[in-house]
Amino acid sequence: MVRLVLFDVDGTLIHTGGVGKMSFARTLASVFNARNGVERVRFAGRTDVSLVRELFGVCGVAATPENFQRFFDQYVFWLDHLLAEGRGGICPGVTEWIRDLQALPRPPMLGLLTGNIRLGAEIKLRRYGLWEWFEIGAFADDHEDRNQIAATALERARRVLAGNLRPEEILVVGDTPHDVRCAQFIGAQALAVATGGATLEELKKFRPRWAVEDLTRVRAKEIVES
Repeated sequence: MVRLVLFDVDGTLIHTGGVGKMSFARTLASVFNARNGVERVRFAGRTDVSLVRELFGVCGVAATPENFQRFFDQYVFWLDHLLAEGRGGICPGVTEWIRDLQALPRPPMLGLLTGNIRLGAEIKLRRYGLWEWFEIGAFADDHEDRNQIAATALERARRVLAGNLRPEEILVVGDTPHDVRCAQFIGAQALAVATGGATLEELKKFRPRWAVEDLTRVRAKEIVES
């Protein structure tokens, strides 16, 4: 029985129509007068902090705490501004799948396990009416490495559930090999969805317990009660 479901954000719950990458580019240009860096970096499955660190290296910006703060202060402004233009949407089956989870006799707790900084995740999910569904979360603010973000999510969930949560009672839902690997890192089960950063065949190579084209292809009850 799954007692906690942790969702990735980009490519799993929502797609932003490129707004995330565009917000990175606008921030680099407006704050550091740096251009053309984002085209040289792979975004899928990465954490915001690791991306900024790599972009600073590409653009010759010192990776100081002050520069990270300057970047993220401006990044959330651009993210909110560009999302308001109406790009993106909810990935197939997400709304129905979460409602099915909530309708179960013993619904699992819902949380986030994402490479977004917390405020970035909130801006994105509030835009599509999803933020309020999640009780806990772990974010790039917690750690630069996604595996350690997963460990933080496990620790927080155990505090909420009185410490008796076993790793195998956790399901991580994500769209990249990074999501599958971080689930395996904490001993959780993984449901890989090919709605974002990787194809179905690519995801299967990393041996998630389940791999589907999208959340319309599998019932929540079948996963949680299996």
